Amino acid sequence: MRKSSAKPSDAKLTGLFLDMLAAEQGAGANTLDAYRRDLTDFSEFLSRVGHSFVDAETQVLRDYLADLDTRGFKSSSVARRLSAMRHLFRFLLNERIRTEDPAAILSGPKRGRGLPKVLSISDVDRMLRRAKEMSEAADASPSQRLRALRLYCLLEVLYATGLRVSELVSLPRSAAKRDARMIVVRGKGDKERLVPLNEASRQAMADYLSATEAAKGEKKGSLAASKWLFPSFGESGHLTRQHFARDLKELAVASGLQARLVSPHVLRHAFASHLLHNGADLRIVQTLLGHTDISTTQIYTHVVEERLKSLVRDLHPLAEK
Repeated sequence: MRKSSAKPSDAKLTGLFLDMLAAEQGAGANTLDAYRRDLTDFSEFLSRVGHSFVDAETQVLRDYLADLDTRGFKSSSVARRLSAMRHLFRFLLNERIRTEDPAAILSGPKRGRGLPKVLSISDVDRMLRRAKEMSEAADASPSQRLRALRLYCLLEVLYATGLRVSELVSLPRSAAKRDARMIVVRGKGDKERLVPLNEASRQAMADYLSATEAAKGEKKGSLAASKWLFPSFGESGHLTRQHFARDLKELAVASGLQARLVSPHVLRHAFASHLLHNGADLRIVQTLLGHTDISTTQIYTHVVEERLKSLVRDLHPLAEK
């Protein structure tokens, strides 16, 4: 890309940057949306102080990070904004839109990596039992029963596979084949992986699919012919992450749990932690979760450490009884 006499706008540069991420790095829609939000906020700050992506200097970037702190952003959020800025300015440098990288010498906030929230096995069992009861309620209307079956199916599949919520809600209808032992999941960067299903999740999908077929005979709507396993009338054509998260919190409350402790991502953590607690290899869990780097999966090593401690305590011949 060549320099032009007219200074390109921040909006145009953001668009070019996002196009590069999608084309060259295979960034997904959620990643692109996050970058777009972060860079829009950065651009608005620069505009207020009379600068833009093309002419902002290091001190202006430091002022922006200080502004984020003043606005009460967590250190993890500030670090994410800084990462977006670094990627942007590296892109502008490579494209010769800028001759130097003002973000190169910036240091981010120090932050410890917290342990993920994890539900106990009994907590997950309570939610599964409650969801099952709701799907079998005798006084439920057909639409209520279908919604309850969908929630139970979502919960069973999520806990059985550890899918990201975006992967879960966008599963194709073909994933619910009755004889399927594995499903093909398209994850981050458009990468595919095979994930095994257990009997409970296969049965939940079969029951839910049967209910949708019955509804199809009663009402001729576009949802019945959808290619998605969890269809909706929204723009995406399938259930949204936000809708599922709301339903899950309602289920948590109905199960006697605190809504703030439950989310689709917490259930993904539970899947990984419970596997490791029961002896699964960290590399296997990495593959199942779709993590490119083992260091991402190592956040769960506290589970392995606790298990090893308990094994030594319970099995060592000199351990106190």
